[in-house]
Amino acid sequence: MAEEKLSFQAEVSKLLDLVVHSLYSNKEIFLRELISNASDACDKLRYAGLTQPELLDGDGAFQIVVTPDKAARTLTIADNGIGLNRQDLVENLGTIARSGTAAFLSTLSGDAKKDMSLIGQFGVGFYSAFMVAEKVEVLTRKAGESQGWRWSSDGKGEFTIAEADAAPRGASITLFLREGEDEYLEPERLRRIVKTYSDHIALPVLVADGETREAANSASALWTRSKAEISPEQYKEFYHHVGHAFDDPWLTLHYKAEGAIEYTGLLFVPSQKPFDIFHPDRKQHLKLYVKRVFITDDCDELLPSYLRFLRGVVDSQDLPLNISREMLQHNPLLSKIRTGLVKRVLAELKKKAADADYATFWDSFGAVLKEGLYEDFERRADLLELCRFRTTLSDEPIALSTYIARMKEGQEAIYMITGDDLAALKKSPQLEGFIAKGVEVLLLTDPIDEFWPGAVGSCQDKPFRSAAQGGADLSAITGGEGADGAPKAEAAPSDAMAALIAAFKLALGDEVKDVRASDRLTESAVCLVADEGDMGLHLERLLRQHQQAGARPPRILEVNPTHALIRRLAGEAQAEGAADRLADTARLLLDQARIIEGEPLPDPAAFARRLAARL
Repeated sequence: MAEEKLSFQAEVSKLLDLVVHSLYSNKEIFLRELISNASDACDKLRYAGLTQPELLDGDGAFQIVVTPDKAARTLTIADNGIGLNRQDLVENLGTIARSGTAAFLSTLSGDAKKDMSLIGQFGVGFYSAFMVAEKVEVLTRKAGESQGWRWSSDGKGEFTIAEADAAPRGASITLFLREGEDEYLEPERLRRIVKTYSDHIALPVLVADGETREAANSASALWTRSKAEISPEQYKEFYHHVGHAFDDPWLTLHYKAEGAIEYTGLLFVPSQKPFDIFHPDRKQHLKLYVKRVFITDDCDELLPSYLRFLRGVVDSQDLPLNISREMLQHNPLLSKIRTGLVKRVLAELKKKAADADYATFWDSFGAVLKEGLYEDFERRADLLELCRFRTTLSDEPIALSTYIARMKEGQEAIYMITGDDLAALKKSPQLEGFIAKGVEVLLLTDPIDEFWPGAVGSCQDKPFRSAAQGGADLSAITGGEGADGAPKAEAAPSDAMAALIAAFKLALGDEVKDVRASDRLTESAVCLVADEGDMGLHLERLLRQHQQAGARPPRILEVNPTHALIRRLAGEAQAEGAADRLADTARLLLDQARIIEGEPLPDPAAFARRLAARL
C-alpha cells in the first residue's frame, strides 16, 4: 500500500498551533503525557489478554522504554501495549474524538495567556510532543494483527500513513527534536523527568543510556502504597496521569475499605471544571482495577452522574478478573462499592464545607452536585447540607441553614427565583416586594434549579416557593414597608382598581390568564407571574430553546396599585368609554412586562406603533 497523505481535522490543527506556540513554559510535561498514554495502552492489552491470551504473543512483561539518540537528535518512547491499526491512527491522531470539542474551541480567545488554562482543562496528550519536536513518527502494530503502520507529521496540517513491515507489537513514538531542545537527549535529565512526573506508573519506565536500560520509576501502583509513603507532589502527578489533567487537585481522598468487601479508592476532585462536564456524551473518569489489573475507565455503575467530576482509581479485591461489561452493569459487589464511594466522598465534602476554599469547589461543581437533589432521594439530606446559594442579601453563597436562621417573622417558605443571569435576576420586578419586606430570596441560575426544588419539596419543614409564581402572600411577614424603610406609597382606591382591572381583562382577553393587583411590586408598574401549579416562565424558556415546549401558556399580569401610572389609569378607568381608550395602554403594559421577562413580543410592529402614539 502506497503512502497516504491526509489532513488533520480542523480542531486538531487549531490545537496544534496553540500547543506549539503558546502552551507551556515547562515543556518537559510532554514526556509525562506520552508515558501516560503508553501506560494506558499496556493496561488495555493486559485486560484484553485475560480472555484472549494469544494477543500477548508470548510477551506479557509490559514496559515503556525511553531512548535518546544524540547522533540522530531523536527521542523515542516505546511500549509493548495494545498498539494501533490504520483506522486507530486516523481516529486517534488525526481527529479529536471527544465530546464537546467544538464548543471548547469556541471559548478560546486567541490571547495565549488566557487560553493556556483552558487548553490545560482540555488536555493535549499526544499532541504535546510537538512542543519539542519538529517532526513526529509513530511505528505501531495492533495486538492480534500482522500488519504494522507508520504515521508521520510535522504538525502543520497534514500527516502521512504507510504500511510498515516487521513492526513490533505496541507503539514506538519518535520525536525529531527542534533546535534548542537538546536537554531531552541527556539520559540523566530524562530519568529526573520520569521520576518527577511518572514515578507512580505501575510498570517499568526504562531510560536507555548506550547499551544499558535502567528503570527510572518505582513501578508500583501508587494507590497500593501507604498514605504515609506518598508525598503531595506524588499525589499531584498521579492525578495529572489518571485524570489527564493539568490543574492541581482540589481534594485528594485515599482510603482502603475493608470488611464484607475490600477495595482501595484514590479519588481526586479537580480544582478546575472540565470543559465537557455538561456535554450529553460525557463519561465517567474513574478507572476500575481488579487486583491491580486495569478493567475499564468507562464504568457508569461506579458513580452516580452527579459525582462525574471525580477522577482517580478504584481497585477491587473481590470482583472477578474476567468480569465483562455486561456483568458490571448488574454486579451487586459493584453496587456496594458505589454506595461506599458516594458515602465517603459526601462525608469528605462535608468536612471541607466549612473551609474558605469550599466556594471554589461550589463555583466549579455546585451545578453538577445539585443534580443529585433531583436524582438521589436516599442522599438528598446530605446533599442539601452541601449546597450553597447566592441570595438577594448575600453575594457569597450561603447554606440553607443560614437562610432559614434569618427568615423573617411570619415567613413560612423558602423563596427562590430562577433565571439565566444573576445580575438580571437581582433587578427582577418580581423581587421588589420581597426586598421591601427584607425577605431573602435564593437566586438560582443553573438549569437544574428548575427541577430539584419540586423533587425536594422542603428543607427543615420549610417549603420551597417561587417568588415568580402566584400565591406569594407577603402580608403575613413582618418587615419594612418600603425598600428604604419609608411608608408604602398610597394605593389607588379599590373601586378604581377594580374598574382598571376589568378594562385590562377585556382588552387582553386570552393573552393573559388573569389580571390582578399585586402586593409584590413596589417600583415597577406591572409584571408577569405564573399561576400556582403552572410551568415557571424560566423553565418554559429553557424548554423552548430545546424545542420541547408546546403552545405558550397565558400568564397572570400583576399591576401595582401604588405606581403613579397605575393610579392615574385607575382614575380614568371609571369614566364612560374608558375600556376602549385603555385597550392600547393595556397591550403596551403587557408587552413591557414581556420585555422585562426576556420574552419575545408577539407583534413588535404593533408595539412600536402603540409606543409612538403615546409619545
